[in-house]
Amino acid sequence: MRTHLLAAALAVAVTALLPGVASATEDCLGCHTDGKHSLLLGDGTRLSVDVDEAKMRRGPHRKLDCVDCHDGYLSEDHPDRTFADERALKVELARACAGECHEQEGLHAKMTEGLEGTICTDCHGGHGVERVDEKLGCLGCHQHHLQKTLGDGSKVSLLVDPDELHGSVHESLSCEECHSGYEGEEHPIRAYANARELTAAKADACKSCHFDKYTRTLEGIHFEQSVKGDPNAPTCVDCHGAHGTASGSEEKVRSARRCERCHEEVYAVYEASVHGAALLQDGNLDVPVCSDCHPAHDTADPRTNDFANRTPELCGRCHGDAALMAGYGLSTAVLDSYLDDFHGVTASMYAEEGSPRRIAVCTDCHGIHDIRSTRGEPEAVVKANLLTRCQKCHPDAREGFPDAWLSHYEPSWNRASLVWAVDLGYRFLNLGKFGLTSKTVTASEYRIGVRYMID
Repeated sequence: MRTHLLAAALAVAVTALLPGVASATEDCLGCHTDGKHSLLLGDGTRLSVDVDEAKMRRGPHRKLDCVDCHDGYLSEDHPDRTFADERALKVELARACAGECHEQEGLHAKMTEGLEGTICTDCHGGHGVERVDEKLGCLGCHQHHLQKTLGDGSKVSLLVDPDELHGSVHESLSCEECHSGYEGEEHPIRAYANARELTAAKADACKSCHFDKYTRTLEGIHFEQSVKGDPNAPTCVDCHGAHGTASGSEEKVRSARRCERCHEEVYAVYEASVHGAALLQDGNLDVPVCSDCHPAHDTADPRTNDFANRTPELCGRCHGDAALMAGYGLSTAVLDSYLDDFHGVTASMYAEEGSPRRIAVCTDCHGIHDIRSTRGEPEAVVKANLLTRCQKCHPDAREGFPDAWLSHYEPSWNRASLVWAVDLGYRFLNLGKFGLTSKTVTASEYRIGVRYMID
């Protein structure tokens, strides 16, 4: 390459010394600086062919003639060439750079492979050629449309959006902290069989900073799938992204949408539910997203009885929060009344014991991802829907069966008056005669017995 540069410099020097020999550059600039010429491209756009002479005179190519790069373009013999679009024109012109003067090898050869992805002018400019700004570091190259060819023949983009990076929680980190071993001077060329292998390899970098969360993933269903050889088992970057990792309210919506990639059908149901609609349509950040019920790192299999028996605890995080529920006119009694009832007491016992047995929990009556509001629904419709759910465990249940269960309503003179009267009487008795016994049955336990006697 040095031989070619010396030859070009010598030619310039000889041209300057020989009388009567004019530089081709002067002829070219006569037309390419007058603002009158343009090129019509195949896609219908018209592109100016003017050259910024001042910028060109300052560049490292200032001593070269135009024809040194634009071979075949002479003032007396100027070919009329056509190009499909501006990109096609730039690719053609870049071939001059990758020729005798700047033979491509190593990393540059991979970057400009076939001149289909990144081309010379993307990083260095055209007539005002500049060195890549070293202050930008890795972004000097990666803010352009770099591509990597994988073992299966597919191509993956290596573009890093500077704006996305600077707005992320990783903004203060250097590239090398996540991409160990990659430096401007020593930049290895690593091979990957496919895009999934590349993603998995890069996700490993996360555990150096987030080891606590990494260890939790080892107990989750996603890691279990990965161990079994499932190539689609999600990794850190699948759920959190990489260079644009966000936090707070913005990430709450993003995280739900990322689950959609693998759980498309479930997500569609959630999107139409009372929770999903509030988040995705109204932007309400109070409602739960996927990771609120299915912890991201140690996600348990939701099909197990153990997961089901712990459902009241999940729902109670929101529905037991008095301040949060007050904003929606909802009572936290829905949780207390369930926990006081037969189903709730049994579910708590099963959860504590890790019992494999199953009992009705919140989602059995209200649905899981398809939870809908009962406000505005006719009472008959609500009761009919509830009966259908009761029949899953009680196939012989008939109309009126749900009435024997107080649901989430506290007994009162107007609602379940018999239970209310027994409860009141029991409280008086418990203060007197039974208050001195060694084992006093609680009011909630007594009410359970009364409700099932009524049933």
